[in-house]
Amino acid sequence: MEKLVVAISSRALFDLDESHNIFQQQGKEAFCRYQIEHENEILKPGFGFNLVKKFLNLNLLFPGEPLVEIILLSQNSADTGLRIFNSIEHYELDISRAAFTSGDSPYRYMPAFGAHLFLSANGEDVEKALASGYAAATIVCGSENVRSEQLRIAFDGDAVLFSDESERVYQQQGLDAFAEKERQDARKPLVGGPFKSFLAALHRIQAQCQQTPAPIRTALVTARSAPAHERVVRTLRAWDIRIDEAMFLGGRAKGPFLRAFGADIFFDDQQGHCQSAQQHKISAAHVPHGVASQKRP
Repeated sequence: MEKLVVAISSRALFDLDESHNIFQQQGKEAFCRYQIEHENEILKPGFGFNLVKKFLNLNLLFPGEPLVEIILLSQNSADTGLRIFNSIEHYELDISRAAFTSGDSPYRYMPAFGAHLFLSANGEDVEKALASGYAAATIVCGSENVRSEQLRIAFDGDAVLFSDESERVYQQQGLDAFAEKERQDARKPLVGGPFKSFLAALHRIQAQCQQTPAPIRTALVTARSAPAHERVVRTLRAWDIRIDEAMFLGGRAKGPFLRAFGADIFFDDQQGHCQSAQQHKISAAHVPHGVASQKRP
């Protein structure tokens, strides 16, 4: 079975705020000197740390045949990256492959590693990855969800799982025009968005796992409501991709529903929805893709 490959930046995996501030305020040489001087000090977990642990725990289901691989993509140099690998070893994370790019955006190594997703703390890197057709998100907050060993991932619909074609109608012509267009196109599948291939990879793992409960549970959490729900349901059916739960909220705040679902991570193209997740202590990742993101930089 094809592995799910998730790439993550060092600043998304570990708390590197202190050294990043030194880089911004004092420059590259001071940053490099600081990292080398502190390379034996273990880094604290970052926003994406718990998510990575849950991904890697999936491999315990199939010893000898890993379902997931985590790749480190870092703008550090190999020299300054030694502290990162020391921390990986300390936390016993099964991460062995990495690309250190010494300041250049590392997303270009995604296809070489076969990565389905890139999680970063650098919004510019994420925008470049999305523009090149890769699933990518800026992780903006973390959580300590230990409620379940099950990996729970929630997605927004338009501009994330689906293209932003419908969102454009809403933004340009209003809610009534959007509702009428979706009613007319109810049997016309939506075009896939940047996270379609990532959801498909999760679905392949779900299809291979016979455990009860399943090790992965997915949810669609969208501002759509009836009758605009029908096109979404028929689109997923046309893709032959299962999603476990679907919430059509009609504009209600998403945070309480994400909390009830117990999401380990939520992907959305609008910062406001990510902030709603953060208020309910849910890890959120911003997907700066589509017309709504253009309106809300």
